[in-house]
Amino acid sequence: MVEGGFRAVSRCDELAVQPFSDSPEGLTRTYLSPAYYAAQDKLAQWMAEAGMSVRRDAAMNLIGRYEASAPDAPALIIGSHLDSVRNAGHYDGPLGIMLGIEVVAALSSAGVRMPFAIEVYAFGDEEGSRFPAAMLTSRAVAGTLDPVTLDVADRDGVMLGELVDIAAYPSAKRAPESVLAYLEAHIEQGPVLEAQGLAIGTVTGIAAQLRFEIEVGGTAGHAGTTAMDLRRDAVAGMAAMVLAAESVATAGPADLVATVGVVQVHLGAANVVSGKCSFTLDVRAGVATRRDAAADEILRLFREIANLRDLCLSVRKVHDLPASPCDPALMDLLDKATGAASQTPFRLVSGAGHDAMIMATLCPTAMLFIRCRGGVSHNPAEHVDPADAEVALRVMLGFIEQLGATFDPA
Repeated sequence: MVEGGFRAVSRCDELAVQPFSDSPEGLTRTYLSPAYYAAQDKLAQWMAEAGMSVRRDAAMNLIGRYEASAPDAPALIIGSHLDSVRNAGHYDGPLGIMLGIEVVAALSSAGVRMPFAIEVYAFGDEEGSRFPAAMLTSRAVAGTLDPVTLDVADRDGVMLGELVDIAAYPSAKRAPESVLAYLEAHIEQGPVLEAQGLAIGTVTGIAAQLRFEIEVGGTAGHAGTTAMDLRRDAVAGMAAMVLAAESVATAGPADLVATVGVVQVHLGAANVVSGKCSFTLDVRAGVATRRDAAADEILRLFREIANLRDLCLSVRKVHDLPASPCDPALMDLLDKATGAASQTPFRLVSGAGHDAMIMATLCPTAMLFIRCRGGVSHNPAEHVDPADAEVALRVMLGFIEQLGATFDPA
């Protein structure tokens, strides 16, 4: 008999190739693509085999429901995301979904019903790898979605409204009284657990995030005839800004990070001094005040660099996500379940964003991190030991058992 954690990892690997990937080379699965729907169909099969009823909501999330011992009970939602970045690893997102399915399979095979329902959500757009706004589908469920956000197109000019009924999209919202709590299992995407020699850890919260789009304007000129002291080189200015952002983050506390992830040279050519370029800036920290202070200093340096180099500077804030602490009582239950599974309880913060931070506006949330080799993620080298996934499954089942013991239907 295959143990559930091992099967969860194997199923992630199964979904990493065509037809479950948009690309024949590596895993790329974007929201509402043929690969996305193919993966949903396979998930629906596995959910049904585990004992769940299955449906899609208006945001095209896939949802499996395992009923409670009493009718009309609220649900513990176990969820993560099905979409991926381009050329992704196999486990970022899908592993949490697979472990949710295995939780229900274990309960169902034992004939156990909890006093609350269990719903497994496969969210569709956590990464934002197709459309410019991320976490659209969990925002719809949590009821925090701005309808204006749905007026977006992908890089090929395909509008979201051509693929899904955006007028109906907000109807995916869940009533708060219908949800008891949210639990997400996810690979750590960092090296802390591996350094501690631990398979799993309880997440205390998700770091506050700020994201900007920066545009730098100079004067285009001939690379061979424009003297160095006369240049208004947008790329050189951008390079100085990137290093300035790195210097601020490096000088800060360990939880402060700043990243330039996308750069673009407009109308660039090998023999042209660039007149315009743009880049993204992502700033994160465990608390918003630390994040904001660092972002302010970075942007101050950007303005200083632009002035010194006689460049134009445009800054647009595109993301402002507050820190999202996990629920203390649920963290305690995870720690107890960890100890009961003969593991050492350990707590850590998440520098990466997750659907859990959106769901926290709807209900109490908890996150369980699973060790990943080398802390590597968003990369085909992403690796999870199936034995660690088995530990995570035992902890999740223990968490659910303890949550059931403390559940008050009133």
